[in-house]
This record gives sequence, C-alpha cells and structure tokens, in this order.
Amino acid sequence: MDKIAIEGVLLTPLKQIHHPKGDVFHAMKKSDLGFSGFGEAYFSTIHYKDVKLWKKHFEMTLNFVVPVGNIRFVIYDDREDSITVGAFFDVILGVDNYQRITIPPNVWVAFSGIGKDYNLLLNLANIEHDPKEVDRKESINDIIYEW
Repeated sequence: MDKIAIEGVLLTPLKQIHHPKGDVFHAMKKSDLGFSGFGEAYFSTIHYKDVKLWKKHFEMTLNFVVPVGNIRFVIYDDREDSITVGAFFDVILGVDNYQRITIPPNVWVAFSGIGKDYNLLLNLANIEHDPKEVDRKESINDIIYEW
C-alpha cells in the first residue's frame, strides 16, 4: 500500500485479470482490509474536468473503485481528535492505478473527472444512503485546496 496521509484511509491495490474476451476487475471481498459490512453498492459517473464537491459522512465508510477512466480524489481530515488533523491526501485512481480507496466516516472527500472519455466510480458502502448522515459544502472553495 502507498503511504497515506490521513488516519483511517486505506489504499488497496486490486487485481485485474486480463482475458482476450473481456477483463475481470476485482473490487472487494469480505475478507479484505477495509470491508466493514455491506449496505449498498452504486455506480456514479463524473465528466472530464468536473468536480463533485466536498462531502463528509458521519457513519458511512466509502470504498471507491474506478474501473473506467481516471478520477482524482482529494481527502481532507478536520477531525480534532485525529493524529492527521489538517492533512490532505490526493490520489488518482483508474485502470492504470487500479486500487480501492477506503474512506472512513468524518473526513471530507471531493473528486474530479480527469479521464477525457468516460469516468465511472463504484462505491461499496457499509450502510445504505441516509441524507441525514452526510454534510456537504456549497462551494469547492469552502475547503481551501489547490486543484
């Protein structure tokens, strides 16, 4: 695993099995580090150069995988009791850097589409979506970071 600058964030290399009739991209097994139960799985897309703004879940653990395209993730830790409070972590995930990023509750995440074609994200969340357990920023500049 790469050196992570945020307490509780994991970056896990994933297996790709190449086959002439179609490839297999692993995402998660219940025996994997970072698996904390299953609540829901969903796909999301993000267009080239667009940014999905900062959000923070209070209970949900996110497990993001990018099987198509390239997405840049920025994580920010503002947890007062964290040893990495005030730190940022920035990583680009995609086919050429095929890993899963596990993001614990109570840290901020924003992401940007950097693949020029199609950028597809899979989230394997430990709980079902609940709009009451998430906080969102109104502007990308609400958390100062050089994009």
